[in-house]
Amino acid sequence: MAKQNASQDRNFDDLAGRFKKNIYGGLKGAVRLAVLQRDFSEYIPHVLTAETSLRILDAGGGQGQFSLALAKAGHRVVVCDISAEMLKLAREQVEDAGLQQQVTLIHCAIQDLGAHLDDDQFDLVLCHAVMEWMAEPQSLLPHLCQYIKPGGWLSLTYYNRHGLIFKNLLRTNFKKIIAQDFGGAKGSLTPINPLEPQQVDAWLAELPLTVVTRSGIRVFHDYILDGQQRERSPEELVALELALSRQEPYRSLGRYIHVMGKKD
Repeated sequence: MAKQNASQDRNFDDLAGRFKKNIYGGLKGAVRLAVLQRDFSEYIPHVLTAETSLRILDAGGGQGQFSLALAKAGHRVVVCDISAEMLKLAREQVEDAGLQQQVTLIHCAIQDLGAHLDDDQFDLVLCHAVMEWMAEPQSLLPHLCQYIKPGGWLSLTYYNRHGLIFKNLLRTNFKKIIAQDFGGAKGSLTPINPLEPQQVDAWLAELPLTVVTRSGIRVFHDYILDGQQRERSPEELVALELALSRQEPYRSLGRYIHVMGKKD
């Protein structure tokens, strides 16, 4: 099967519907949301309670699954994405919820935001599941940092290379491991650039940010290869995912890593 082109950023016009079902829906989405809500409630609870209206940028936000909930709570949200189809799904949700005054949708790459924003800075910048789809992921973090106010926050999630390797080992895809062939096939939801946490941590250390927490997302869910068993006890599964998400070695096996940082 043909490989995805790793020399250019991925546009999801062709996969918007699958993203909505496979990434955000079902038990996978429930685990993701539980970890994000727990991390936010511990470090920046005012974002969830909306005690004051904040300005939030969802960079590469696609359908705005997390940020539109924050708009419903009363915050002002800007969502940008390179995919018109993903933004179309976001617009449908904005209109259905009557959030037109709270949400601005911008069709552009994150790198081109400067042409649409007037030196704006935000109280919170979200960048969820974007870096791993970029040809040059290391260039993204300095770009995002310029949009965070001093004292503002970054919420970053990225696809974990360690988790991808471990799942392939469990499936006995040994040739893929030996060849270091981790980029997804064309039309796949496996990213073009799975990332090593140590490398991302090194990139973050170069920025005026203080990392306050790191959590694994889906630290064991995806490794239950029997689909029926995976869905057997959803409430217990989510509770255990939360309990193990910051414990090693489980955190480092998360399919995604969530990092929260505060700008100095």
